[in-house]
Parts: sequence; structure tokens; C-alpha cells
Amino acid sequence: MSARNTVKSIQDLMRQDVGVDGDAQRLSQLCWMFFLKIIDDQDQQLEVMQDGYKSPIPRKLQWRTWAADPEGITGDALMAFVNDELFAGLKELPMRGSSANRARVIRSLFEDAYNYMKSGHLMRQVVNKINGVDFNDLAERKHFGEVYEQLLNDLQNAGNAGEYYTPRAVTAFMVDRIDPHPGESLFDPACGTGGFLTCAIRYMRERYVKSVKQEALLQSGLRAVEKKPLPHMLCVTNMLLHGIEDPGFVRHDNTLARPYISWEQKDRVDVILANPPFGGREEDGIESNFPAHFRTKETADLFLALFIRLLKNGGRAAVVLPDGSLFGEGVKTRLKEALLEECNLHTIVRLPNSVFKPYASIGTNLLFFEKGTPTKDIWFYEHRVPAGQKAYSMTKPIRQEHFAPCVEWWGGTDRSRRVETEQAWKVTADEVKARGYNLDIKNSHTVADDHGDPATLLAALNNAEAESARLRGQLKAILAEALTR
Repeated sequence: MSARNTVKSIQDLMRQDVGVDGDAQRLSQLCWMFFLKIIDDQDQQLEVMQDGYKSPIPRKLQWRTWAADPEGITGDALMAFVNDELFAGLKELPMRGSSANRARVIRSLFEDAYNYMKSGHLMRQVVNKINGVDFNDLAERKHFGEVYEQLLNDLQNAGNAGEYYTPRAVTAFMVDRIDPHPGESLFDPACGTGGFLTCAIRYMRERYVKSVKQEALLQSGLRAVEKKPLPHMLCVTNMLLHGIEDPGFVRHDNTLARPYISWEQKDRVDVILANPPFGGREEDGIESNFPAHFRTKETADLFLALFIRLLKNGGRAAVVLPDGSLFGEGVKTRLKEALLEECNLHTIVRLPNSVFKPYASIGTNLLFFEKGTPTKDIWFYEHRVPAGQKAYSMTKPIRQEHFAPCVEWWGGTDRSRRVETEQAWKVTADEVKARGYNLDIKNSHTVADDHGDPATLLAALNNAEAESARLRGQLKAILAEALTR
């Protein structure tokens, strides 16, 4: 059975279970079960390849012990084992010896995992389906990874879970323009399900990884943090499916909870790729971790302040920010001033409102900047929905080929061949300063809609208001007469 059919059959089984409600719960359930199978497959391979290797998971809790036999434990006995022994044991794994890091990854994932299934018989059927997958087979694991990414894509339509997912066309475009290399430190401080990480891994493997040493450099440079339990679990499993041997670099934490000044030179990174949560507000006290002039409860603003600090000199970033970050005042103005002074904000790609539908329907922007030299000029590029299509949608989402015109316009790796077009225009840093650091600069090549002669429109408005006042007077008179009867 193909990976896609296997996953579909598992989802169909879960839909029959009264405890699993909705796509997000099904994916969470799938995730911890996949995770344990992958870890056990890896452990068995490591036991053969490394002398003295011992899994951090006690034998009784290993997948091969309780899950591998298709005629094994089932029904109420299986549910009791999973709920009372498996979860309790994995949450308390001792972290010692050579397998300490591996134990830490398992513990962190199961701290917030939950078994939604209520039927031990249905769970046995699901377990038997998963047993049919060999995650040590590279081709099979790759195929499963592709299916898993499609499941994550489906999260965009699963209520609030969509906030964890950035359309793959967007992440692929940003990674392609940033061009990460093995050996560079790459950080996503709000990584969600790991979309930027998987795109960067795929990009570097296709272009630069030609040896075991280069693969090791790639993996050693990855850094990520995710605040919420579900996306953290999904991201860790995503990393395993993409051949990352130790996904412990994906920390379950709130990046913003760490004091701003504690990020020292040794913490600086070469590349930041991120879509920080926007529209949300941080809990009380988080803003006090930041300098007074950057203090706000708005999540996206705090992350932008952190991005500027975290980049090394010569480091580069591609981040997603909402329109409000471009034209906002107060803290937003001070952030943009710092960005233009400390970094070269060389490109802003303006996206249409429909890119993140159905989760969000606000205008977003891709900001590309490099740390170390102040901004002189900013190029804007207006991404447009393809001809014949009013907006992006669930059935017609943004695709990677839609960014081809922007890639062609980009002007090469040094951006030296850029020209103004109907979709691209340039402004100077001095112009931005004169506008009070308002970066919400519209396309100067767009012809404004002709709404008619202003004097004629004003006269029509005055006539309409006069007629409205006359009708209101008539209505008042009718009501007053009715009350006197």
C-alpha cells in the first residue's frame, strides 16, 4: 500500500473513534504514533551500526515490544497500557548517558502529547497499518515525508491550527532568495510545523550537499523554537521524516521569554527565515524582556526587534510581516528606524490579501534584509494574482511558479540588474524617513481608478445628504402624529 493510501486508511479508522474530533486531533494522534515507530526503527539501526548503543526507551515501552505483533495487545488492555504506562513512562524518561539528548527529545514531545483514541480495537488496527512502513528505507521515508507535508498543508483549513502553517510556495521562494549553505547557522524562532526548515534542508541537499561532512554541517547549523505543543510535536516528527538524526535543536519554548540583552554575540546567526505570529498579543510581562523603546505586547513587533539583534554582521533574513508593521506608528516606527539604520532592507515583496486564506485575509509582506550596513534604497515588488483569477483560494492556492516573474526580476544574486516595471519600484531611505518611516508605499505605476470629477461628486453627496435629512424629517413627523392619537 502506498504511503498516501496508508495515511488515508489510518485517518478513516480514526474517524470511527469517538474520542478523535477534527483534523487537528487526528494529526496530533498520528504524529506521536509515527514518532514512536520512527524512533524505534532508528534505534534498531543504531543498535546494529554502533557498538554498545542502547535506546533511552525502556524495552517494555519500545514500539517493537507492544506494537509490532499484529496479534498483540488490543482492546481495553491496549488502552490501559497506552494511557497508564506508555505516556507516563515516556514523560519521565531519565536523561543520562550517551542517549541523553535522544531522551530529551522524546520527553519534550510527550510532555504535551495526548491519546485521543478511546477504542483499543481501532488503535490496534491503526498500529498495524503503521507497522507496514519501514522508516529506515530512504525512499519510503521520503514518500512518507511528502504525504506528511500534505497533511500539514491541510492544517491551514483546520481552524486556528492554520496559524502554524505558511504556504509552501512562500517558504520555497524565501529560501531560494536567501540561498542558505551548509555550515551556516539558520534560525526560525517561531517555527510552527517546520516549513522553513524542511524547505531549507531540501534546498541545500539539492544544491550543495555532496558528502557526509556537508550533510553533518547542514544539520549542525539548524536552530528552531516553537511555543505551542501541537506544532512543536509536528515539527519534531517532520524533522525525523526529513532525515534529521537529532531533532533536539527544535526547542519547545517561547523565544520572546528570553531577555533581549541575554542574546550575546555567540548566539548570533547567519540566516533567519520566519513567519512570526501576527495579530496576537503576548502575555503580561513578556514585553519587559525588551528595551523600553521596543516594549509592546504585539508579537510580530517583538520578533522584528529580536531579528535585528540576532543576525550576525553580514547575516541575512527573510521574514513575513503584516501590512500593519509597515505603516504602524509608535513602537513600530522605532523598529523600522532601527531596521533601516542597522540593516540593509533591500526588498519588500507585497503579497495579496488572499495568500493566507482561509486562516487570515490580511495583506502580508516578505521583507529581505542584511545586517551590517544601513539602508540606502528599498525595492518594492507587487506580487499579483495570476490573470483570470480574482484571488488565491483553497482550490487555487499560491504555487511556486507564481513567483517566477519576481525571480526573473530579482537581478541575480547581487541584485544589480533590477529595473522599474509595472510591478516594481524603488524608494530611497531618505524618502522613507521623510514619511515618518511609513513603509506602506503603494505602487507608483498603478493607475488610480477614475471615480469622476471631485466637484460633481461633492455636489451629489450634498444632494444625497439633503434628501436623507428631508426623509428623516418626514419620518419624525409621522411618528410624532402617531403618538398623539
